[in-house]
Amino acid sequence: MSTGIIVSYDGTPNDDDALALGRLLAGAGAPLALAYVRHAREYHPRREELAQHDAARRLEHGATWLEDPDVPRHIVVSASTGEGLEKLALEQGAPVIVFGSDYRTSPGRVEPGTSAQYLLDGGSVAIGVAPAGLRTTTLEPIKSIAVSVEGTDTAAEQTAQSLADSLGATISPSPSADGVGLIVVGSQPSAPPGRVQLSGSARYLLETARAPVLVVPNGTPVSLAASD
Repeated sequence: MSTGIIVSYDGTPNDDDALALGRLLAGAGAPLALAYVRHAREYHPRREELAQHDAARRLEHGATWLEDPDVPRHIVVSASTGEGLEKLALEQGAPVIVFGSDYRTSPGRVEPGTSAQYLLDGGSVAIGVAPAGLRTTTLEPIKSIAVSVEGTDTAAEQTAQSLADSLGATISPSPSADGVGLIVVGSQPSAPPGRVQLSGSARYLLETARAPVLVVPNGTPVSLAASD
């Protein structure tokens, strides 16, 4: 089965939040995979061996957190974390990359870090961002999904409905409504087809969101159902 959700993971607490969101989204039926990006190879063989071991150890910690020793793990070498993850996602046929919020983010808030921001400005894969501290909450299944769209593109609405059908969730009338477990955000209408790009209002929504956010590319609905 091809990968459905890639979780960017380096062993930090906020990336444990990404694991938590990945697990919630995987409830729709898509398989998870973990990825850690190294920025360069070491020239000395022993140092390279140690660097690979460190990367593998971090991913092993993520597998332990998920209680899934068989979860696929990828060590990517790329000067840019965002570029490396996007390339991996395209190779694996994964429609979603999940990140934790920036490490300085207040609990309950959503703040994409540098790598997520890079992909939110022209990336070709849907981007999920977990609120800080999600790992510390009781991870109940997503029961309510809200949608934020601009213009006539229906990709976000189709994505939300597909997830709602797979998760047994309802569609909420407002991202600020009580009990919303996920906010699906559409890219701005002027974004190139198949690319993620946030409008000013969408960026404000991320700043005020208190639930996980999933941003989808313009004109490209995402489905995480097992049959897909």
